[in-house]
Amino acid sequence: MIQVLVVDDHEIVRRGWTQILGETDDIRVMGEASNTRDAMELIRNGNWDVVVLDISMPGKSGIDLLKDLARTHPDLAVLISSIHPEDQYAVRVLRAGAAGYMNKDTASDELVNAIRKVHRGGKYVSESLAQLMAFNLDDKRLGAPHEALSDREYQVLCMLASGKTSSQIAEQLALSPKTVSTFRARILEKLALSNNAELIRYAIQHDLVQ
Repeated sequence: MIQVLVVDDHEIVRRGWTQILGETDDIRVMGEASNTRDAMELIRNGNWDVVVLDISMPGKSGIDLLKDLARTHPDLAVLISSIHPEDQYAVRVLRAGAAGYMNKDTASDELVNAIRKVHRGGKYVSESLAQLMAFNLDDKRLGAPHEALSDREYQVLCMLASGKTSSQIAEQLALSPKTVSTFRARILEKLALSNNAELIRYAIQHDLVQ
């Protein structure tokens, strides 16, 4: 039996994953966590085959937890699920050590196959993501300035570009508004931009927002 830990701050998502996997003969959700702190505690004290992890967690992000697990549990398969478009985060999380990336819009159809594949030691990406990555081999966006941003800076960039205010970002990420302002200043400096209008324009030009 493949033992799965689901880490997502939305209870309805955790329930949905549990229901879908409960219909299989070989996979079971044996634990849930709504934040990365509880997830790490469960991982330390349990025996897990696959972790299904959301990126956008309050406080310490899913990417931060992924990097921690790459150091402390390198053999643990971590499957990232996210509402963010594949071209925004997939390459970043795969480089950070994820065994796969799955958009929540299509996860119900692919979740079982993805878990089985990463449990066998494979890497899971959707067909559309595999095609996107192939096209990007010679894409002019490779090496773009935003690739030099830290994962947290990149997350804040995408949220600012989607129209969220600094206060909304601070609340969602469990950060202080001052910290968000610091990230914003770093982003503007690294991208050689002057204000939010230029930031949004940059994000649109590089397909970082829907």
